[in-house]
Amino acid sequence: MQIPKQLLQRKPVDALTAIENSLKQTLTAKDLTLLGVGGIIGAGIFVLTGIAAAKYAGPAIVVSFVLAGIACALAALCYSELAAMMPVSGSAYSYAYATLGELMAWIIGWDLILEYALASSTVAIGWAGYLVSFLDSLGMGLPPYLSTAYLADPARGFINLPAVAIILCLTGLLVAGIRQSAMFNFVMVTVKLAVIIVFILAGAGHIQAQNWADFSPFGFGGVLTGAGVIFFAYIGFDAVSTAAQEAVNPQKDVPFGIIASLLICTLLYILVAGVLTGIISYRELNVAAPIALAVDHIGMLWLSPVVKIGAIAGLTSVILVLLMGQSRIFFAMAKDGLLPPVFAEVHPQFQTPHLSTMMVGVAVALLAGFMPIEKLGELVSIGTLFAFELVCGGVLVLRISHPGLERHFRCPASPFVPVAGIVVCLGLMAGLPLDTWLRLLVWLLIGFGIYFGYGVRHSKLR
Repeated sequence: MQIPKQLLQRKPVDALTAIENSLKQTLTAKDLTLLGVGGIIGAGIFVLTGIAAAKYAGPAIVVSFVLAGIACALAALCYSELAAMMPVSGSAYSYAYATLGELMAWIIGWDLILEYALASSTVAIGWAGYLVSFLDSLGMGLPPYLSTAYLADPARGFINLPAVAIILCLTGLLVAGIRQSAMFNFVMVTVKLAVIIVFILAGAGHIQAQNWADFSPFGFGGVLTGAGVIFFAYIGFDAVSTAAQEAVNPQKDVPFGIIASLLICTLLYILVAGVLTGIISYRELNVAAPIALAVDHIGMLWLSPVVKIGAIAGLTSVILVLLMGQSRIFFAMAKDGLLPPVFAEVHPQFQTPHLSTMMVGVAVALLAGFMPIEKLGELVSIGTLFAFELVCGGVLVLRISHPGLERHFRCPASPFVPVAGIVVCLGLMAGLPLDTWLRLLVWLLIGFGIYFGYGVRHSKLR
């Protein structure tokens, strides 16, 4: 069956960048780097490191982070080239529209919606786990029916109320303005980086070599699956590209923010994973707050509340960045006519896409309140890897179709780096469970229904 030409129609790069910018441009290179660190350092360290080690990789979760970091580095170089060429909201969706055509842009945009919504929900659940642990240490514990999702524990749980509350509060902050959100993110990032460094330095003296004796209990397949599961933790640098339209000098600052945040976070991930699995057996880490558990295990009573406060601050900034990223994806798709115009409305005073931000916040709050963390995390990872593949492919396509375009940042060693990025991401996707693939397929089928029912008829490109 031949695909109709209109579905493969590409949006010209000059048209993409010539759109009037209704969003406030206030973010600097430092803001974008901190935005990336704020989005990356969080769930990977404070939540999924323990789960991935316990279920998939064991102490070799360190190798999983190395593999995930390599895949991210390849994708980050490709992201940087496209972000500097097309400094607009929408990230991989906008890049796909200019390189691979409208249908593929819709697929990746719909995938990004899933990716950001589920990532926000996953991190909010981890945030709630640390908050509940902190409150328990103060003798102010919440009852299980208010701190556990029904689908996570039908016998005891009903709603994860702390997770719902933090999402709704941060949604209100994002509506108020991007400058205020960036300032709040700066404070949260500073706190969590300080706590992570303290944990690494303090925990290094309590490492027991026998915890690393069975280094790779699940074999290389487990290491690969672990890399795929924790991969979504790197979604933060994708969020940097979604803020390109709000950057002061996007051609230079966005590539810097993407690459700098990735390098900082990959190093910290590897160090934390090594210390964590050295302090306590990987078998005990299948919990929502693994670092808090490790600190309690070694009896460092003074460090326990510090780590929990740092985790709460760190995960707060991740939720903020992810909620911002998803609302900007909605904004870009609605501006193109593929989603209803309500998602593209900008508040006259705050200059933020307030309606889409509020709708995203409510939907994510419901997911976090009633869904278990494991399945959410796996779905986010496969969506992130899929997006990264298309970005790498987009660089190859534009190098061939538009060789003369001005590139403020050039991905080095092309076509090797983009091709390697595609291959590595495909390999990590192959390691994910089959049911994760099936859920992604169901989500894409729902998206096709919306696209052919609404988007095709309202596309502004035609």
